[in-house]
Amino acid sequence: MAADTPPPRWLFPAEAETTHGADEKAARAREHRLLRKVLEGTAASVFVLDTRLRYLYVNPAMARMSGIPAAAFLGRTVGDVLPELQRPDDVLRQVLADGLPREVAVTGRTHARSSYAQRQWRTVYHRLEDEGRIVGLCGIGVEVSGLRQYVTELEAAHERLALLDTAATRVGTTLDVETTCTELADFLVPALADAASVEITEEEAGGTPPPAPGMLRLRRMALSAVPRLMRHLARFGEPGDHVDVQRGSAIRRCLDTGEPWVGNLASDELLRRMAPDPGRVAAYRAAGIHSLLVVPLPAPQHPVGTLILSRAGESPPFAEDDVVVVRELAARAAVTVSNARRYTHEHAMALELQRALLSEPGSPHPDVETASRYLPAGRSALVGGDWYDSLALPDGRTLQVMGDVMGHGFAAAVAMSQYRSLLRTVGTSGASPGAILERADRDAARIGLDRVATCLLALIDPGAGTITAARAGHLPPVLLRPDREGELLDVPAGPPLGTALCGYEARTVRMPPGSVLLLYTDGLVERRGVDIDVSLRALTRLRLPLTGPLDGVLDTLLSRLAEGPAEDDIALLAARLRRDPA
Repeated sequence: MAADTPPPRWLFPAEAETTHGADEKAARAREHRLLRKVLEGTAASVFVLDTRLRYLYVNPAMARMSGIPAAAFLGRTVGDVLPELQRPDDVLRQVLADGLPREVAVTGRTHARSSYAQRQWRTVYHRLEDEGRIVGLCGIGVEVSGLRQYVTELEAAHERLALLDTAATRVGTTLDVETTCTELADFLVPALADAASVEITEEEAGGTPPPAPGMLRLRRMALSAVPRLMRHLARFGEPGDHVDVQRGSAIRRCLDTGEPWVGNLASDELLRRMAPDPGRVAAYRAAGIHSLLVVPLPAPQHPVGTLILSRAGESPPFAEDDVVVVRELAARAAVTVSNARRYTHEHAMALELQRALLSEPGSPHPDVETASRYLPAGRSALVGGDWYDSLALPDGRTLQVMGDVMGHGFAAAVAMSQYRSLLRTVGTSGASPGAILERADRDAARIGLDRVATCLLALIDPGAGTITAARAGHLPPVLLRPDREGELLDVPAGPPLGTALCGYEARTVRMPPGSVLLLYTDGLVERRGVDIDVSLRALTRLRLPLTGPLDGVLDTLLSRLAEGPAEDDIALLAARLRRDPA
């Protein structure tokens, strides 16, 4: 079509002369009125363009969407009327050329007010022809800004979750304060900040001079920054140095309120009042730092420290989503820091602690006799996470406990100590074994134990002559009987402790006179290349003399079942009813 072809008139007068008679004319008039009502009543934006992409018609919805009267569109292009709207001119020319309808996403802003920072429409374009002549295009658009914003927010939420999932494997890998703080700072740079430091409150003076009056002393545990900032920030102190914080600073405010502080594009005056000391402002500016985020490391009673993030140069200010993610990371790290600080001073006594944890279990009631054994894996002098216990309950019953924390070494021993203490506290409640495991599982998850543990509870009732057992991912107990094969008790397996999944079911069985209840950890039966069911059958088929001392029963069992150095720690706890209760 020639460039100077005048635009067609898109008018459909009802009174137009036709050769089809009055009835045909009336029918066409009604059809015209109906189509006008559809166009003017629809919520979709409908418009018509000529072959030079100039507006010939826009419906009321299009006018409302744009904030411009319909008459202002006529004879003008998209760029003329809505300059901040994306112009899909290439797509429109393709539709004019081949006649194939196309759908495009149009983004931008119009003159109409909107709650969306970025608006988006899905628009379909069709070619219009009249008696074989191309006369223009018809576009029909629907706004999808709300859906686009929802998808954007959902994608951002997924990114935050992915970041937090990654942090779970990289931050808090040990119960060491310095390591955890370093992992946290290194993880945040450059993912969420150009620089990050972690300061924690000092519990002891450590022989250094006290801070000046009104100053709060912290210790910098970690500092991480992109290379261009590190030389500027190093003047504030290396990890291990003290940091004295003034009153009114962002750090003091976070420690006092437990809430984060955001200083985006902060002025010099604001930085001077909120920095640990006013002298830092010049260094901040020299480094190009324009925004700060201070987040407390929360703890049940009082924050244990703060996390300070900085952005500089071309990096954007901190957004609300950044604060949400950093708060969650700080909360997770704070759990590890709190736990680690509780035990750091005992690192020099790690071996003594581990040996203490291997002490004899508690004393059962006089009508129940017990015996225990612990064999560390290989030749190692360090214990793993196995533990056992006997708890005498006020009603004459005795609770036998066997557990196994994931891993070995100091961290596993500490976690074992926590689980053992937790079970001792919960176990004396008098509740059923299933209920005890439920509470222990929730408490372990609540206090943030970073290792899960399997556990088996067996409640012995001498009066009733019964055993009630429940297990959290642990191997089932074995009831050894005189002159016959042992019985693997059918106790449903619930999830390990520390998962907060709960769901434990107890089973009660008879405890015949002379029988021995055996609780054990997997080191007794797990062998490389041997199916666990085969090893369990071998355990139940042992014919052991049960009339002698229980210590002898365990020695005999180990001599027959454990061959060579154990591949994993072995813990055993045996119990038997006394024939003549004391």
